[in-house]
Amino acid sequence: MLEETVSTPLFGIALTVVFYAAAQLLNQWKRWVHPLFVTSGGVITFLLACGIPYRDYKVGGDIVTFFLGPVAVALAVPLYKSAQKLKGNVRTVVIGVTIGSVSGLLSVAILAWALEGSRDTLLSMLPKSTTSPIAIELSRQLGGSPEFGGVFAVLTGLLGSMLGPLLLRMIKVRGDIAIGTAMGTASHGIGTARLLRDSEVQGGVSGFAMGLSSIITPILCIPILWLI
Repeated sequence: MLEETVSTPLFGIALTVVFYAAAQLLNQWKRWVHPLFVTSGGVITFLLACGIPYRDYKVGGDIVTFFLGPVAVALAVPLYKSAQKLKGNVRTVVIGVTIGSVSGLLSVAILAWALEGSRDTLLSMLPKSTTSPIAIELSRQLGGSPEFGGVFAVLTGLLGSMLGPLLLRMIKVRGDIAIGTAMGTASHGIGTARLLRDSEVQGGVSGFAMGLSSIITPILCIPILWLI
């Protein structure tokens, strides 16, 4: 009976929702604790403690993953609301996203080289700054591991959302356009969601930067494939 229950899609969905709801409550008490970090850690710990195979959880987890795409599209709403302020700064944002995307890819290449990582690892890490559904598919298209591509994208978003605002304050970056561009380029949807809690303008710009980065990054990956 238990084996039949955990192998149904409802189990994976319910487990994810329960841990995420608990993580949201914890986040209201401690704002620096990111809900996705707590949810991921809680689900992994639960599966290991109960001896439940990942493949059983994945049946429902894949359904949750499917909705990453529609959720990313929904970020167009704050972008639309911020369109007037963004209109006069499109060129600045495009330049910033392009430079950020190039530096992000170079940092991955340097890190992989320094750690003597394999070609597969490098190809899986390249899309880390695009939103998760794009990172998964792009990793597959590049010849890397889509699973690792998704993991690297989530980790990048988590670290960016937790440390990005603090780092930007430390270097005295205060403009809505600059903050949104930096966070959207570096930490995609997770960073965008973090900004939306404080500023709809920053979140809208971040959503635009995230979408632009997800277009520029695959194009920049083409010459990298020729070099490795």
